[in-house]
Amino acid sequence: QVQLVESGGGSVQAGESLRLSCAASGLTGSNYWMGWFRQAPGKEREGVAAIYAGGGIPYYADSVKGRFTISQDNAKNTKYLQMDSLKPEDTAMYYCAASGSIQGFGVRGYRGQGTQVTVSS
Repeated sequence: QVQLVESGGGSVQAGESLRLSCAASGLTGSNYWMGWFRQAPGKEREGVAAIYAGGGIPYYADSVKGRFTISQDNAKNTKYLQMDSLKPEDTAMYYCAASGSIQGFGVRGYRGQGTQVTVSS
């Protein structure tokens, strides 16, 4: 059974930072992406950052490049999303996800329970 357990999130002022964590269990193999997507009310789902289990360069959405960093602790099966220089437009529910493609985040595969990130100006 796959489980993705998230922690982190909260409410901050613009320019501040937050870190999200996602502890994974039950995932096998290496043919999948794992990372975060976000969804704000009235907006489309957006893949934010992800790492391919088989290796390679992490993916970042253009909207977060240079501000967000995804990393992992393999010993703990945990991934982290460091979010710096947060903007009000980053406000959304953030979900940890694992899927065969980043486009599949939230649609296919697995996802966590979600954590709210609110950035005020």
